[in-house]
Amino acid sequence: MNRKRKIKLASIISIVIVLAIAIGLVLYALKQNINLFYTPTQLIQNPVQPNESVRIGGYVKTHSVHYDASGKNVAFIITDKKNEISVNFGGILPSLFREGQGVVVTGKLTNAHTLLANEVLAKHDEKYMPLKIPGENK
Repeated sequence: MNRKRKIKLASIISIVIVLAIAIGLVLYALKQNINLFYTPTQLIQNPVQPNESVRIGGYVKTHSVHYDASGKNVAFIITDKKNEISVNFGGILPSLFREGQGVVVTGKLTNAHTLLANEVLAKHDEKYMPLKIPGENK
């Protein structure tokens, strides 16, 4: 091999190494920021440590939403049509929250089938249309 080919080969190899390192760092950074959630079945099959923060996604079971006497706390059940997790939440629920609707709940497991939630996010389908704003002419 002549000198020019060695220089080209060395530069190509160094560029590939730099790109591989850059891609690896980007993927590592994204891995730490991805917020995935468990379904109730996945959570039952792979239990987490007590008091570990966990995200659970599923549907609010029909006829499972119950408010306490003060109206500040709510208990409901998340299901994935196979297994269920009971959720206790003290706070304001999102306006899209209702029975049969998809939700993602963040909190800590108090036991294998009960979650003490600190955040409830309601999911909507692709047909979601926001409510009309009063005074809007459209």
